[in-house]
Amino acid sequence: MNIHEYQGKQILKQYGVAVPEGHVAFSPEEAVKAAKELGTDVVVVKAQIHAGGRGKAGGVKLAKNLDEVRTYSKELLGKVLVTHQTGPEGKEVKRLYIEAGSDIQKEYYLGLVLDRETSRVTLMGSEEGGMDIEEVAANTPERLFYEEIDPVVGLTGFQARRMAFNMNIPAKLVNKASKLMLGLYQAYTDTDAAIVEINPLVVTGDGQVVALDAKFNFDANSLYRHPEVMEMRDYDEEDAKEIEASKYDLSYISLDGNIGCMVNGAGLAMATMDTINYYGGSPANFLDVGGGATAEKVTEAFKIILSDQNVKGIFVNIFGGIMKCDIIAEGVIQAAKEVSLSVPLVVRLEGTNVELGKKLLNESGLDIVAAGTMAEGAKKIVELVG
Repeated sequence: MNIHEYQGKQILKQYGVAVPEGHVAFSPEEAVKAAKELGTDVVVVKAQIHAGGRGKAGGVKLAKNLDEVRTYSKELLGKVLVTHQTGPEGKEVKRLYIEAGSDIQKEYYLGLVLDRETSRVTLMGSEEGGMDIEEVAANTPERLFYEEIDPVVGLTGFQARRMAFNMNIPAKLVNKASKLMLGLYQAYTDTDAAIVEINPLVVTGDGQVVALDAKFNFDANSLYRHPEVMEMRDYDEEDAKEIEASKYDLSYISLDGNIGCMVNGAGLAMATMDTINYYGGSPANFLDVGGGATAEKVTEAFKIILSDQNVKGIFVNIFGGIMKCDIIAEGVIQAAKEVSLSVPLVVRLEGTNVELGKKLLNESGLDIVAAGTMAEGAKKIVELVG
């Protein structure tokens, strides 16, 4: 789960991480009021969306007076920002962050992420912070430095200072920078974050080390422990189908194809999408119904798939282990009747109670195309949709 920049900064402040003062605004009037309260010569009007690259997309504006705050707020609210992280469809700006301007002397990059190779949290830093950090990582990876963190000991002061020196932070500010890193790590672990990024981290003219941005992504499996984080969830930033799927404990991700997929098991779901692509088709979604799905769950999964207007056919690919094929068949039949299914449906069942499942489908009276293997099923649905 992602949160907005201003929400991330609220968390960071609790851990002693220096951030500029600011206020969220949902209208030009609120933006002007926030700028008055800040009382600084320069304020920054920032679009709040769950995506990076806002600066390059025109989502960050410097305002030198209240008239400019009002103008920029009107311009940004309701605008669809397209960045390298949003995809071509972009994201509509529905809230702004009005922040005090900073006297930036130098920009840096700082981040924390779980390294899958080492199974340890890793601190990353670079003196090449700002809007082009992705290019730095791709073209000059030697400018990124890493500190692998022992989960028992945590981030040590020595590691934080070494990172500060590697990032070429001025020697007189190394202690401030290392203190910020220690606070950042504590925020990361306490909130069960998956990723925390500060880009840019800046050194200011008055000798402060400040987080000028804050990006948090949280481990969805831990959110039950953090109701305070769940309260920050912005449903407007998420796909409506994915929100609906989460209510039924379904793993669903929207894609841009036209073949709906319903599979049990993440690995099999990925393989199913690859096979559809192999035969010239395009998956409309990733959907893992899990090992303990009920007929009701399968029915809801069908409804979610069909709520996508781009779906022209559905491929159900089930390997029954814990999941029984007859339960899937009952759900498919129930769903097809409830939604008045009008698109081609190919079903491949294998595993526990497979014969009973096939019998239920055959006797349902529904127009269902059976397949014996995943490859056969993928090929059939691609042909039917084509």
